[in-house]
Amino acid sequence: MSKLTTLQAAIAAHVHDGDVVYAAGFTHLIPFAAGHEIIRQRKRDLVLARATPDIIYDQLVAAGCAGKVIFSYSGNPGVGSLRVVRTEIEAGRLAYEEYSHFAMITRLTAGAAGLPFLPMKSVGTLDLARANPNYKTVECPYTGETLNTVPALNPDVAIVHVQRADIHGNAHIWGIIGEQKEAAFASKRVIVTAEEIVDENVIRSDPNRTLIPSLVVTAVCHVPGAAHPSYTQGYYDRDNVFYLAWDKISASRELTEAWLQEWVYAVPDRAAYWAKLDAETHARLAVTEKLSVDVNYGAY
Repeated sequence: MSKLTTLQAAIAAHVHDGDVVYAAGFTHLIPFAAGHEIIRQRKRDLVLARATPDIIYDQLVAAGCAGKVIFSYSGNPGVGSLRVVRTEIEAGRLAYEEYSHFAMITRLTAGAAGLPFLPMKSVGTLDLARANPNYKTVECPYTGETLNTVPALNPDVAIVHVQRADIHGNAHIWGIIGEQKEAAFASKRVIVTAEEIVDENVIRSDPNRTLIPSLVVTAVCHVPGAAHPSYTQGYYDRDNVFYLAWDKISASRELTEAWLQEWVYAVPDRAAYWAKLDAETHARLAVTEKLSVDVNYGAY
């Protein structure tokens, strides 16, 4: 059965006020289009969970969508702090939980496995463990070693951007792999956005790239350009110019609100957003072809 729908319909149906939302992706494949649609639909009191929130959560917090963030390293990658998130936390207007990168992934891994918690080695988390009461300890039943533990994370909805998917939601990802698989399997509902919707035979031709299977997918949406200003390997490059610009925009509430009005509220969808980017930006983000070597899966 086809799970293909529009992004507008998917967000309206599957993201509810108060939900725990996990926008997956590490450095690339960050689902900005879905984040912007959440802003347009004025969802409220969301708990935004993500390893490295990136500027997508800065924008969602600025738009008033969030009541809490759960994160590891809250920063504009390569630039500095997320100004809006930091300001709201320091003002006491935004609740938060902070973990190490590994602890966030461990929480998702526990959630995906149906476990209540998982243990971790005590590496680089001493201060976090003191500050965050969700870090506990357990004695290893085999060695007697004291281990840190973190609770499972089971988001209400995970949003994953991929290079290509079929209409059932089976999805291919390549390039840097983040926590997409763990987030999808840990979550109650999963929205996939894809650069391309392809025939299922294309997906079957390379099963090792199918990180997200249809059995965990709730909705799949065709949304080219959905990851900008992050990148999608093989489709467009990272927009470093924008990441630098956001640092200045987010320093001013007025500039931030003006940006949201121009680039989110005033555009109906991602196609309009992409068209609004100027020709110089399109040219700067263009990538050349670099194909992988053929793989022979054999035949009977």
